[in-house]
Amino acid sequence: MNLTRWSAHRKRRAMTQLPQTPAGLGELAPHYDALLCDVWGVVHNGKAAFEVATSALTQFRRAGGIVVMLTNAPRPSTEIPAQFAALGVPDSSWDGIVTSGDATKALLSQNAPGPAFKLGPPKDDRLYDGTGMTFAKLEEAKLVSCTGFYDDNRETPGDYDALLARAAGLNLPMICANPDKVVHFGDRLIYCAGALAENYAALGGKVVYTGKPHDTIYQLSYERLAALRGHPVDKSRILAIGDGLPTDILGAASQSLDCLFITGGIHEAHFSGSAYAEEVAHLLQDHQTRARYAMPVLRW
Repeated sequence: MNLTRWSAHRKRRAMTQLPQTPAGLGELAPHYDALLCDVWGVVHNGKAAFEVATSALTQFRRAGGIVVMLTNAPRPSTEIPAQFAALGVPDSSWDGIVTSGDATKALLSQNAPGPAFKLGPPKDDRLYDGTGMTFAKLEEAKLVSCTGFYDDNRETPGDYDALLARAAGLNLPMICANPDKVVHFGDRLIYCAGALAENYAALGGKVVYTGKPHDTIYQLSYERLAALRGHPVDKSRILAIGDGLPTDILGAASQSLDCLFITGGIHEAHFSGSAYAEEVAHLLQDHQTRARYAMPVLRW
């Protein structure tokens, strides 16, 4: 085997290295001081909490660990506890929350007063409190602030083709407050802001992302962990948990964090149940990312 073929062979082996498949978080807990845990698809499905997952997080905290919920929700973290309560996510399962909305607020404040064209539902309007941002119709705006669809129950990305084309023609930058493209809502998938941002970028529009997998939200997370712990937490002692390959898993890899891939979330259709570790490895390779561990659901 010549040198070029040997290098390619080693690269393929590295990319297809099988993840560890622990029976539960309890096997991993002694190796980590803190968790950065995704929310949608891991802890709840938008309608109800996953009791087995919240119980695992509670157990981790009882053992002395810190749990920061790390979500691409386009709302300030102060809005999330009420949502958790409504869905049945107990306070015992988390110490802190960091959202894509937190990172977006900081960026919007830097670009205030804009004005911005607001693309998203009224439920996300609290994001703009205290930013100083003003709003205008598309032709008078200096940027697009995208938190999602006006009606994610019925609309699809194609419904926004004309609007996005107009914005691209005006050379307006877009701030995307939620890089997720889809999330589970009950037993179905609904579109998120990331799907619109992807289409906007394909039209040549400039997109600035604030959530996972991008750096800003992780820096906020490290700051939150340090405040909770009383000192910075070494990255080698942080475990990231998530179900989204382009967001949670890729983000963890870019931060050099160990990652637990929850495969029963938005990518569950890719798994047949046989040769589980091999299927996970190939899916990770397809997305050019990595995860040290994989489990179908988060459990203790």
